[in-house]
Amino acid sequence: MSLRRRVTITALLVLLTVLPITGLAVKAIFDAQAERNLNTLLNGRAQLAQQLARQNVAPNNLVRRIDADGIRVTLTLRNGQVVGAPPLDVGKGTRQVKTTLTAGQRTRGATLVLSADTSLLEGASRTLRRVLFIAGAAALLITAVALILGMRVALAPLDAMTSLARSIAAGRRGGRLQPTRRDTELGRTAAAFDEMLDSLEGKEQYMRQFVADAAHELRTPVTGLQTAAETLLQLGPDAPTERREELELLLVRESRRAGTLVADLLELARIDAGLVLRHQPVLLKHLAQTQADRVRLMAPGHTIQVNGPEVEIQADPDRITQILANLLDNARNATGDHGLIEVVLSNAIGDRARSEVALSNHPGGVTLIVQDNGPGIRPEDRERIFQRLVHGERSRGSGLGLPIARGFARAHGGDLIATDRPDGKPGAAFVLTL
Repeated sequence: MSLRRRVTITALLVLLTVLPITGLAVKAIFDAQAERNLNTLLNGRAQLAQQLARQNVAPNNLVRRIDADGIRVTLTLRNGQVVGAPPLDVGKGTRQVKTTLTAGQRTRGATLVLSADTSLLEGASRTLRRVLFIAGAAALLITAVALILGMRVALAPLDAMTSLARSIAAGRRGGRLQPTRRDTELGRTAAAFDEMLDSLEGKEQYMRQFVADAAHELRTPVTGLQTAAETLLQLGPDAPTERREELELLLVRESRRAGTLVADLLELARIDAGLVLRHQPVLLKHLAQTQADRVRLMAPGHTIQVNGPEVEIQADPDRITQILANLLDNARNATGDHGLIEVVLSNAIGDRARSEVALSNHPGGVTLIVQDNGPGIRPEDRERIFQRLVHGERSRGSGLGLPIARGFARAHGGDLIATDRPDGKPGAAFVLTL
């Protein structure tokens, strides 16, 4: 059932429940008030008769003065004389009040009977019941029509949302609801709908750009592979051995480059889909020392120091190793052929790192800083370098290493940021918190 129909039926059911209860209450109040008024009238006339008797008013005048519409007055004197109209028969539809006059020479000891015909009250009650029934039916009908028309207007924003969603699903981007008021339920819903569309279209545009950039990055090694392979095929048997070895080396280098890029793209896809980490006890300083030894073999001209206490954490050792390898390789590239790279460990998140990583709700943790004495990173570039396929000034990779490293860090409940060196010296520092 549609929302419009559900709301209409619900409102009519509520009204159908409230109207009979209200009508019954009104009729009961009317009947009780009419009964009370009649009793008050009869008792008031009886009291007036007592006052007139004390004033020694003649019986005929007494009857005439206490007579009223709907009341029949019968006065029976002590000698049996009856003044006024005969009383109504006692029964259903009749109300009587009988009293004996106690004053006056002419009326002392006389019996006064006041009779009222309640059929008029019953008729008024029936009329009221009929009026309430007709008014209730009319109210239901008017409410039903008003709800049908009003719901069409009230739910027009939902129809607009439906039309906009279908339009976007059909490929027409850029449409928005743009509610004029955001302080109502539908206004807030429409605003949230627009924000969702902005986010989705922004991510869609980002993914399109990312795919285009990835295709561009892949095209270079693939083109190199194709060129080297075609050239090898065209070489004759008398071709120089050096030329053939050069082309074969190019094939290996470009194939490794393409393979690394594809592997990085797969890692990013896993991060986006949600990494499955294999937590186990990890000695963080030992992992850092292992990666430092690897870099020393690759770059003998660099000085690499690992300082700080040994810290044991629960983490995925393979992912942590990838983070450390990426950070050390970046530091090696940033410092050229000779440089100083320091790895500093701490078993608590420092105040500076805590504020920058926004981990103030984590009372404990581990901090690992990889810093170098290279040219450093400009403040405006410190977030940009974590975007996918963004190359730094000295970058030699695919531009995916730092986004992957940050994804791994956040999957462990931490973060990775670029900042100045804590000691104030020139160079760059990457702060890993876990």
